[in-house]
Amino acid sequence: MEQLEGWKRTHTCGELSSQDAERTVTLMGWVHRRRDHGGLIFIDLRDRYGLTQVVFDPNLLVEGFPKSKGLRGEFVIAIRGQVRKRPDGMVNPNLQTGEIEVAAVDLKILNPAKTPPFEIDENIDVSEETRLKYRYIDLRNSSMKKNLLLRHNCYQLVRSYFNDNRFVEVETPILMRSTPEGARDYLVPSRINKGQFYALPQSPQTYKQILMVAGMDRYYQIVRCFRDEDLRADRQPEFTQIDVEMSFVERDDVLQLVEELMVRIFREILGVKIETPIQRLTYEQALNQYGSDKPDLRYGLELVNISRMVGSCDFKVFSQCVKDGGTVCGLRVEGGSSYSRKQVDDLTAEMKVEGAQGLVAIKVGEQGWDSPLSKFFSEDEIAGITRAFGASAGDLLLIVADRAQEALELAGSLRQKIAKRENLIPEGVYKLAWVVDFPLLEFDDQEQRYVARHHPFTCPMDEDLQFMDERPGDVRAKAYDLVLNGYEIAGGSIRIHSRALQDHMFRLLGISEQEARDKFGFLLDAFEYGAPPHGGIAFGFDRMVMILAGETSLRNVIAFPKTNSAMSLMDGAPSTVSARQLKELGLRVV
Repeated sequence: MEQLEGWKRTHTCGELSSQDAERTVTLMGWVHRRRDHGGLIFIDLRDRYGLTQVVFDPNLLVEGFPKSKGLRGEFVIAIRGQVRKRPDGMVNPNLQTGEIEVAAVDLKILNPAKTPPFEIDENIDVSEETRLKYRYIDLRNSSMKKNLLLRHNCYQLVRSYFNDNRFVEVETPILMRSTPEGARDYLVPSRINKGQFYALPQSPQTYKQILMVAGMDRYYQIVRCFRDEDLRADRQPEFTQIDVEMSFVERDDVLQLVEELMVRIFREILGVKIETPIQRLTYEQALNQYGSDKPDLRYGLELVNISRMVGSCDFKVFSQCVKDGGTVCGLRVEGGSSYSRKQVDDLTAEMKVEGAQGLVAIKVGEQGWDSPLSKFFSEDEIAGITRAFGASAGDLLLIVADRAQEALELAGSLRQKIAKRENLIPEGVYKLAWVVDFPLLEFDDQEQRYVARHHPFTCPMDEDLQFMDERPGDVRAKAYDLVLNGYEIAGGSIRIHSRALQDHMFRLLGISEQEARDKFGFLLDAFEYGAPPHGGIAFGFDRMVMILAGETSLRNVIAFPKTNSAMSLMDGAPSTVSARQLKELGLRVV
């Protein structure tokens, strides 16, 4: 292994061109590929910026040529040489430096390398477990570098946008009080105050509201947050938020600010034009039309509710469901009568896994329904249902029956499955939508009480305040989610800024006056010292970058992610700690 000994890199491996011909340069990087052509040795030298072909000629590299014969993939080297144009017919148009090569006159092997467990930028089948264990090698892949650079560019653009709009970036604490109302907190034991714990923030929610009370007026932060919850492809135990709060605003002010940010992000990151104003759907519309509060609008397949049409039919599965207050709904698969019995059975099995009682499939023929179920319906009922779905001969009707909201959500899941099976989801298309008018509360069957749908600081709609005690389930929130291609990428609300209304909200949630004082006393006190009307939003930054990068897993846009079991395979976190550390904290493991 050799040292630099004063060598300085003059260029990166991605910037030389034919205009640099005859120039003497010094390059440093990793051996990407090596090719031995008898008397000559060629390598592609790689760094973050690209690749440059280097040729080792024994006539130019007299003393160092034997050393070049020992080069292998991922060796870290430095070379000095002369840039020259590639011979006619040897130009590589797919390479940024494809017009030139560097003829080496000196070589330093800065660090040899073992053969890596997988090749860089090769389309080989590598398990995610292996990629995460050797993340430092995986990050050398051009796709991962591209994703991290895209993420970096998004960071800079976001900061620039909010700075231009007079926002102030303020850091809020990472060690805070535990206020478990939602996902589980990650707890941190205090050594100085034994038996007491900090929590890692699930969100800076209370701090950013305090900043509004403090008169900061416009705050933003790109902040790390933590939730101890079960993981999936679009969630991680630690994640990044773009956190925003504004004073003296109403809902439309926040939405307009965010829309202008999205226009800039899509224009500057992807070169895509976003039309504004962004489409708005109420929560009820989203659920009834798409079976989801985060609908993917890149394709149609809207749901059809036929509950009123089947309430008196002879098919008891439908009629009894309607009598019990449930919903019967479904969708039309154009040309779906070609589905085989096995395909329908497989689809039914998939839906049962998601909690459906079953799936009714009806093929539409020239003379009506090609289904044994037709005997349970009159000709008028068959014609009316077929018309409601907009179906014609050759189509397939897929219908579910369940409790009201469950049926819509099951149909929404079915909609997604059919869209994937039928290849209805276009590539390179981005559909944004606001979902507004969410319920303020939802009833938790396990706890037998109302819980906040967003969080307990969300303000009710003014016109619904009269229902808060008698019909809390009917109260809508001044809340809004931004949805992109079937993912929620941001959510926020206008906040409660009145002490009396916040106390009322806590009572509705079954939070006693003492519990509210213990957990949120500082915020309640602050409201009594002049809290302005305020509201904000938080972006799931990782999820947004995942979509912009065209990925399907958050782990492909985070440098050092965790697995589905919340483990870091590279460094072995979480790990056990010593008895001494536990003793210092006053803890023992049971």
